[in-house]
Amino acid sequence: MRLKGAEVLVQVLIEQGVDCIFGYPGGAVLDIYDALYKAQDRIRHVTTCHEQGATHAADGYARVTGRPGVVIATSGPGATNLVTGIANAYLDSVPLVAITGNVARALIGRDSFQEVDITGITMPITKHNYMVKDVDRLADTVRAAFRLAASGRPGPVLIDIPKDMQTSLTEYVPAAPVTKTNNSSVDAASLDAALALIASSERPYIYSGGGVVISDASAELLALADRLDCPIGTSMMGLSAVPYDNPHFLGMSGMHGGYAASKALSMADLIIAIGTRFSDRATGNKQAYQTGRKILHIDIDAAEIDKNIVSSESVVGDVKQVLRRLLDAGVQRKPSDWAEQVHKVKSSAESRPEMPNDRLNPRSAIEAVNARLRPDDVVATDVGQHQLWTAQYYHFRRPRTFVTSGGLGTMGYGFGAAIGACFGRGKKRTVLFTSDGSFHMNMNEMATAVSHDLPVLVVVLNNRVLGMVRQWQTLFYENRFSNTSLARRTNYAALADAFGAKGYRVESLEALNNALDEALGLDGPALIDVCIDCDDKVLPMIPPGGTIEDIILKG
Repeated sequence: MRLKGAEVLVQVLIEQGVDCIFGYPGGAVLDIYDALYKAQDRIRHVTTCHEQGATHAADGYARVTGRPGVVIATSGPGATNLVTGIANAYLDSVPLVAITGNVARALIGRDSFQEVDITGITMPITKHNYMVKDVDRLADTVRAAFRLAASGRPGPVLIDIPKDMQTSLTEYVPAAPVTKTNNSSVDAASLDAALALIASSERPYIYSGGGVVISDASAELLALADRLDCPIGTSMMGLSAVPYDNPHFLGMSGMHGGYAASKALSMADLIIAIGTRFSDRATGNKQAYQTGRKILHIDIDAAEIDKNIVSSESVVGDVKQVLRRLLDAGVQRKPSDWAEQVHKVKSSAESRPEMPNDRLNPRSAIEAVNARLRPDDVVATDVGQHQLWTAQYYHFRRPRTFVTSGGLGTMGYGFGAAIGACFGRGKKRTVLFTSDGSFHMNMNEMATAVSHDLPVLVVVLNNRVLGMVRQWQTLFYENRFSNTSLARRTNYAALADAFGAKGYRVESLEALNNALDEALGLDGPALIDVCIDCDDKVLPMIPPGGTIEDIILKG
């Protein structure tokens, strides 16, 4: 059948199983939105308050479902407003298809109204991008974008569609949904070398990253830890892959990781790094990180091998498949008292939380929320102290229930991501932990949550400062608090009410518990403004470039 390009686009989205799109209409995408209107019984569109919020929503949707999120924006400022969200998805390996409109081909390069070279702008932050110049190739371009976004190491792909390509007619031939093309083959020599390296180890430590979550390899990871009777530490992106109460789990390691996780890593003779890129925040002093131990790096992306940390051996492949091969091959280590050593570290006084939970503070607030949520409820965060407190104190029990910005560290990410995650989970309860600094950046998305009656609970850990920057100023800049004391007078509870949500302000643990009991019983969105001390710190902390010997345990 012959259809306009815009109609072909929508048909291919439906064909690919897309059930929810996030975006914001504009002149250069009017034909796409007209086609969406005609197909509204088969595909949902969620109009956010800002294109950045739409991109983060598509990102959150993708993280909880494992399927590519889709975002649409008009040309010019609409397209450029996607850039932060695309970069965020790129650094966290999130499958995303971004669709932008553009001026007609005859107007490109003439400084036309709302024209911008969005393919050039996003080239460094996408796996690939396309400008459609032949309407007959539009359908296959969209299919290729979906395949590429999901295949191998996932990531964002952008399709720029000029106005005349949306209105031109072409023959649409339906096709089956594309499938991702992960290469499941694993080099036998690399696998043998990995097995030999593990077999020679007495004190292996599994360092699990976001790749374990992405490849749905939690069961294989836990089986490997059981087989080797060894501890598991994770990166921040690796949280949720391991149930918090698994006996091998030590929590997050790195700059703000738990003492036990970082200490055990320093005692290991082998680090088995799985689906992680060795961020500087995770390693600290890279030379010390590698000294006295060997590194086995398993990752789907060959470009990550030896990029930040030089490995002793490496295996390139989908981590789920690699772990299965190791298990099938009878992987084992040398006998030792490693488990007993780790238990002593885990039981040490240094491993106890520095922050008490008998008064209102970040720990007690997060634990109060945690006690009321189900194992499969999704928790999203913005970026800052609250993000790391959540990583430290929230008990994740299921994969894909932690949605946060790890690589780019995007303040303002959380609300859009929570909205997308809520839609991805069929409008089930979703919680956003945020702060007064981050929340101010995209709090306009409260209108989106209210418009769709989403059961999103926003918990604002409000210390009236830019807390993480202030913490660094306290520890490393002799208390010179340059521009981090916000002194804002925003009444967040009243603001929530003004948007049409339910707002609360609490200054005690008892008041928080009462507010949570009421807010979590609501069908729509709610916000709780939790007043905390501006000098509450994220601890432990290993200073930049430091080691476990430099760890700060008390404020």
